[in-house]
Amino acid sequence: MKKKGTWCIFRLPLEKGTCHLFVKNIALDWVLRYKIFLECYYLFFGTRLRKGETMTLDKNVNYIVSGLERSGTSMLMQILDAGGVTSDFDQDSRPPDDDNPRGYFELEGGKIINKLMNKEFSFEPYKGKFIKITAYGLKFLPKGDYKIIYSQRNIEEILDSMEKMAKIQDENREDTRIAFTKLNDMIMSQIREREDTDVLFVNYNEVMADPAEHVRKIYDFLGSAEFDLEKMIAAVDESLYRWRR
Repeated sequence: MKKKGTWCIFRLPLEKGTCHLFVKNIALDWVLRYKIFLECYYLFFGTRLRKGETMTLDKNVNYIVSGLERSGTSMLMQILDAGGVTSDFDQDSRPPDDDNPRGYFELEGGKIINKLMNKEFSFEPYKGKFIKITAYGLKFLPKGDYKIIYSQRNIEEILDSMEKMAKIQDENREDTRIAFTKLNDMIMSQIREREDTDVLFVNYNEVMADPAEHVRKIYDFLGSAEFDLEKMIAAVDESLYRWRR
């Protein structure tokens, strides 16, 4: 939409070129103009855009949220779900608890990795949807067409959260740190090099510090203006950032 003189010009993309709709009285407030635009969209395309409605992704692509355990993968799934992004998960196999009060957003309680290792997991039913597969599982991805949002986080915070969740103190923490750092580096290198994968690396700590800036990167990565950016940003809950360094 563009202002010009006393007219409000709406540009509607059509299959063959662009339709320009001219609306008199530029004094109309922006909310009313936006409503006019939605009505025009409905007139030409026969569908309405409803804020918060679940929109579809490319049905030829498998979408994945990944990262180390406790790196912020559940938060990313919450952001996507809040914005109306199509995702698949079941809360029954791993319901919300004190460690993840909003839920884990996993399929089969996170048992996908074993199926991937045994080449028993089919991605076909999940095309056009986000699913969550933690970092190690990406090592076994078959050839396909993937878009991955990969979460990174301060390794000490990850280890703190793991210890709290397991209710133990890791006596071999240094070895654990080295092992998880190597795994993280290996998986990130592998998915960067794959020709069938488009990846966005997201830093959990940065998202918590500035949700608007970094959630916008996720929104842009999705490649559609139909999702609800405001709700995606609002889904970032600082009160859940309990293990910070």
